[in-house]
Amino acid sequence: MIYQAIVFSPLLGALIAGFFGRVIGPRPSELVTSAFMVLAAVLSWVAFWQVGIGHATDKITLMRWVTSGDLDVSWAIRVDTLTAVMLVVVNSVSALVHIYSIGYMHEDPHRPRFFAYLSLFTFAMLMLVTADNFLQLFFGWEGVGLASYLLIGFWYQKPEANAAAMKAFIVNRVGDFGFALGIFGIFVVFEGTIGFDAVFAAAPSKATATMNFLGYEVHALTALCLLLFLGAMGKSAQFLLHTWLPDAMEGPTPVSALIHAATMVTAGVFMVARLSPLFELAPTALQVVTLVGVVTAFFAATVGLVQNDIKRVIAYSTCSQLGYMFAALGLGAYSAGIFHLFTHAFFKALLFLGAGSVIHAMHHEQDMRHMGGLRSKIPITWAMMLIGTLSLTGVGIPHLAGFAGFHSKDIIIEAAYAGHTTSNYAFWVLVFAAFMTSFYSWRLMFMTFYGRTRADHHTYEHAHESPYVMLVPLFVLAAGAIFAGFLFKGLFVGDGYKLFWGKALFEGPNNHIMHALHEIPGWVGWMPFVAMAAGFALSYVYYIHAPWLPEATARMFRPLYLFLLNKWYFDELYDFLFVRPARALGNFLWRKGDGAVIDGTIDGTASRVLATANSVGRLQTGFIYHYAFAMLIGLAALITWFMFSTGGIR
Repeated sequence: MIYQAIVFSPLLGALIAGFFGRVIGPRPSELVTSAFMVLAAVLSWVAFWQVGIGHATDKITLMRWVTSGDLDVSWAIRVDTLTAVMLVVVNSVSALVHIYSIGYMHEDPHRPRFFAYLSLFTFAMLMLVTADNFLQLFFGWEGVGLASYLLIGFWYQKPEANAAAMKAFIVNRVGDFGFALGIFGIFVVFEGTIGFDAVFAAAPSKATATMNFLGYEVHALTALCLLLFLGAMGKSAQFLLHTWLPDAMEGPTPVSALIHAATMVTAGVFMVARLSPLFELAPTALQVVTLVGVVTAFFAATVGLVQNDIKRVIAYSTCSQLGYMFAALGLGAYSAGIFHLFTHAFFKALLFLGAGSVIHAMHHEQDMRHMGGLRSKIPITWAMMLIGTLSLTGVGIPHLAGFAGFHSKDIIIEAAYAGHTTSNYAFWVLVFAAFMTSFYSWRLMFMTFYGRTRADHHTYEHAHESPYVMLVPLFVLAAGAIFAGFLFKGLFVGDGYKLFWGKALFEGPNNHIMHALHEIPGWVGWMPFVAMAAGFALSYVYYIHAPWLPEATARMFRPLYLFLLNKWYFDELYDFLFVRPARALGNFLWRKGDGAVIDGTIDGTASRVLATANSVGRLQTGFIYHYAFAMLIGLAALITWFMFSTGGIR
């Protein structure tokens, strides 16, 4: 029953707050949903101990779900190490976000709806990570998309929130279209089977199979994996399908923490790891995963260098770190990718909730250009943000110890070197991305907490520390950001990592990436440290030692600055390529199709028939002598026609 309780506790909380929130009131809604989430989080750690440490695996069938012809799908909970890790990540962060939201949203009159959405979001993610077949995976996949739409657009009175919610929903539909095609292809290629165990068992026999796709004969597993990965690109905001992620900041800050740290954006990473038995048989698809991940890590880091909204800086950081995870998966270092997902959940949730504490203190101000000097005003928040920054930038001493992000990110960079990509592009790009990560992370800290304040006098004087209901979750996350890497590295990526993961992750016979880590040169392990230190030093010079430098640099390299500030102009490009043509087509169909054709001809013909019928209807007066007169006229007309037609009248 422990796994059923983990999965359905958030759903029960969502139903109570959603349907009875107005009856029981905001405070009980907050407490009920938060209590159920804390229960799920505690049970998730118990499950992690049983499965990850005790190596207990299981499959719990809840009910027979869909039966159609040869398709027979049951709703089941798949219990293995990968599931247990995701349960810990999702439920721990979600529980802390729920508790934090009690303080952050205390003035909002629609709190029951907000907490219902949070719990529903968590339930959808749990359905995704416990899925035992592709249909159940798709059910959770789309549920996460729906819940994210509701949460991003929670403040629906704001046009920006509505636009951001629609953007997230539509961009994800692009990826989900490919994801659905991939599932359909799995059903066809594997002859009506969509259960994970059956598909994974049959995958080696399909290693050389081909299929017809868009008129071309292609390698079946490569095509299927690329289609499935398209869905991952949308959910995890990878390059080209990333544009929704920064705009998602229009939602309340706790939503940002939940989406960016533990739930929606990690779905794609989880999916690729879960389907490792398929991706291992499609090396071309893995190369694409690596390339997309590396490009995303670089792209998002460049944009993060110049953003001024504190939440957007952290959002682009999320996008970049997801690129690291996909780079690891593409290289075959699945355990390293999931390890970074695990540690990233703690320090990224810490940074987002810390940013929320800053925004709360600054009366909802989010522009870092209007901050500064807050270290003395909110020292606890400063300390928590500092820990999150140290973890994100990977502060630590190579081969010894460091913060959580140090352990997980460095091993991905080392795997990139061991992977021997063309000219080692993955390694060098990820190192440079680490340098940029350090720069923009310390830029955020320096602009927000150090130097002279740039806030208006009233806002700065009234800045105050957040209540403890918001600070306690930060303390817990800070502990994870400090110790999660050190405590769990041996399990996730240590010498005995295969025993820990069991059959949850699959490595093909030619995949030796994790063993190759022991053979890399010593200087490789120091490169992330050098990049981190260089980023810190440059940021210190720019924002502490010579604060006039950023403006001077922006003027000197104005085209490049505007290019990065406008996010490589992807929004403008998509607006030109897709939005405007779609709007023009819609206007054409409205004015010419609906207005001219339908209203002018089809509806016009119908209008004439109706008008004629109304005119003729006026003849029905109800007077007998009118009807007799009409009969005489008709009779005269018939006699006249008869006489002319028979020649009686010449």
